[in-house]
Amino acid sequence: MGKLDGRIALVTGASSGIGRGVAIAFAAEGARVAVNHPPVAGQVEAAEAVCDEIRELGGEAMAVSADVSDEAQVADMVARTEAALGPVDILVNVAGIAASAPVEAIDAADWDRVLGVHLKGTFLCTRAVLPGMYERDYGKIINTASQLAYKGAPGFAHYTAAKGGILSFTRTLSLEIGSRNVNANVVAPGATRTPMVDGLPADIVEAIRASIPKGRLAEVEDIVPAYVFLASDDARHFVGQCLTPNGGDVFL
Repeated sequence: MGKLDGRIALVTGASSGIGRGVAIAFAAEGARVAVNHPPVAGQVEAAEAVCDEIRELGGEAMAVSADVSDEAQVADMVARTEAALGPVDILVNVAGIAASAPVEAIDAADWDRVLGVHLKGTFLCTRAVLPGMYERDYGKIINTASQLAYKGAPGFAHYTAAKGGILSFTRTLSLEIGSRNVNANVVAPGATRTPMVDGLPADIVEAIRASIPKGRLAEVEDIVPAYVFLASDDARHFVGQCLTPNGGDVFL
């Protein structure tokens, strides 16, 4: 405990799923946490519930609404976070959406929306916090890809393209950071029981489960420790790396 004492963390997509687990785990390690949620029905209440849970554990948290694919909303989110909690030391980009369709059936609008939330959102949030991290010579950026970025998945071309882009973006960012005390890395979870996965057709979920050597989908608790590690100073020599807790689905 206490690996993140005194740090300010902004976690996108933190009202449910992996983002929620990360936000709570960071708070348990001593960080003050901004819990981002999309501006859609039900998400305000979900984010406030995460904050309440953190406060019950003795931590400090605030809910902050933003569509991460919108430049103005991202700028406002970061400004509100820093006004309330302080400069962002740790950024975790988790926000994501998913839908299943073969390439010929994917609408251009759906393609843009999936890449907008995952890839553009990662870029916009990262760009918004980088100047402050550079100025203070400290920062941890943790982006979220997927094991599917490596193996592909029928019906998920837009999702896998976005996740592959996040990997490449993080590697290039790591080269630009150079000798600064700012690290960027990736977590690429395997299939995990979250609301996003629960919304997929049952036959697809079963096919995914059957392909995993461990024989089961991950629970959020299986994934979160990778984020805690990369956010801590224990990961000071991890630069542009990808940790992929996936039950053996992909070997890197």
